[in-house]
Amino acid sequence: MVLWHSLISVLPFSWTSFEFMRNALLAVLLVSPCFGIVGTMVVGNRMAFFSDVIGHSALTGIAIGVVIGVTDPRPVMILFAALLAVLINIFLEMTKAANDTVIGVFFAATIALGVAILSRGGNFSKFTVFLIGDILSVSPSELAFLALMLLAVLLFWIILGNALALTAVDPALAYGRFSPFAVRTLFSVLVAVVVILSIRWVGILIINSLFILPAAAARIGAGTIRSYLARSVVLSVLAGVAGLVISFYAGSACGATIVLCAALLYGVVVAYGSIARRFRR
Repeated sequence: MVLWHSLISVLPFSWTSFEFMRNALLAVLLVSPCFGIVGTMVVGNRMAFFSDVIGHSALTGIAIGVVIGVTDPRPVMILFAALLAVLINIFLEMTKAANDTVIGVFFAATIALGVAILSRGGNFSKFTVFLIGDILSVSPSELAFLALMLLAVLLFWIILGNALALTAVDPALAYGRFSPFAVRTLFSVLVAVVVILSIRWVGILIINSLFILPAAAARIGAGTIRSYLARSVVLSVLAGVAGLVISFYAGSACGATIVLCAALLYGVVVAYGSIARRFRR
């Protein structure tokens, strides 16, 4: 950490003189690749709605933590989100219903339960930090958890990335080699962990956008899975760093500014792809 602060503080920018900005930059550099990598798998497996449900389930995780009286609700949030991810996959396997139908049922139930518990006594307002997020408050000790999260995402991609891609193309091809249900469930739990560990700094309301926008932009014109992954990570990091710096000078919410930068990059990629196709004709 001392070396990191020394390296960043020599940059000729006013924001590098603040320790909280240096910590936030490191957090962005650790979290953004996670969103870029996991986002490609979320988009490829048509799980955009699923990751949104997991994000909003954080409210219920917080509510359960309040009920049982824990000071830090994040462990409870992680356990609840992981359990929810497993339950959704079990119900999908049992009912054979459309994904959006089953996920929609869980979305409605978890949101209603969380809001109902947290709104008792008019105390909902003190949990708004989880709705908006505040990456500027990240502490050095919390950066270690983000580094471990990035490592877990990389290991999952190396070990099960191909299996998940094959499951997305045609689950029937996977039988005999591995269990598509097991792979999907493990990935669902990974998404849950990434969402909950990041939500304190990104915010419930916008966290799903950081999975979708860089991956959606990277998918345009990507010829291979590797190029798709690399583009998604680069776009995610660019949006993260640009959003952090812009929010410092504009005085805006950092998470929301990062999402706006990601949306702008998506628009630029779409426009460039459209122009390039016209010139090739």
